[in-house]
Amino acid sequence: MQNSAKLFIVSTPIGNLEDITIRAINILRRVDMIACEDTRTSSILLNRYNIKARLKSFHKYSTKEQALRILNDIKQGKSIAYITDAGTPGISDPGAYLVKLAFENDIQVVPVPGTSAITCAASVSGMTEHGFIFLGFLPGPSLKKKKIINKFINLGLPVVFYESPHRLLNTVRVINDLKADCKMFIFKELTKMHEQILSGTPEDIINKYGSMDIIKGEYTIIAECECSGSKKDFLKYDKKRLLEIASSLTGLDKREIYKRLFNK
Repeated sequence: MQNSAKLFIVSTPIGNLEDITIRAINILRRVDMIACEDTRTSSILLNRYNIKARLKSFHKYSTKEQALRILNDIKQGKSIAYITDAGTPGISDPGAYLVKLAFENDIQVVPVPGTSAITCAASVSGMTEHGFIFLGFLPGPSLKKKKIINKFINLGLPVVFYESPHRLLNTVRVINDLKADCKMFIFKELTKMHEQILSGTPEDIINKYGSMDIIKGEYTIIAECECSGSKKDFLKYDKKRLLEIASSLTGLDKREIYKRLFNK
């Protein structure tokens, strides 16, 4: 690889090991080192494709010093790829921090795109034609979760987020209390052997999963609720609505946003 002293952010399968690109395989074979969340998990994929690169652990508990050591290797001329346990790095995982430090240290970052649970779910929901809001992993406590959901669920766009199995029903109940007329998609174990897609109202989901003794798996959720006014009106993006959305997303005062957007 010409000028190979770079940080490659490489997407890997979220379940089915065949969901990897030829480019990703070639880069993982050629780099000097692969940084990954869990060496045991990553070894399963790498062994499948006979990839022999040296592995180095970098996860959410890794320190800034550990991250800087990885970046220092790149400064010394080594090529390094970063992969997560599954999917596209930098989305609700430690990759985002590593990329941030790389840019701060003038290190070139190269995206190697591929599978992502967000886009995988969105592509078969039929709900994201006009965009969506991604919330990552929601907080555990119900009050914090309710505050975040309530903040974004009335903006007129579907919200997409990840959820763990032991919090799934609690989250759906929170949405049901806020907006019982929502349409929801629950994506379980996408691309894996026990893949399942369930749609309906929050009450439908509760009735389906509430009777199960054990809920296992990894979940991606999409929820779309009716907001005040029609979608047609919302999509016109008048100034008032645009300022409300921008203020909700950024936390900035609407007057400040107005000055930045329109007083030029």
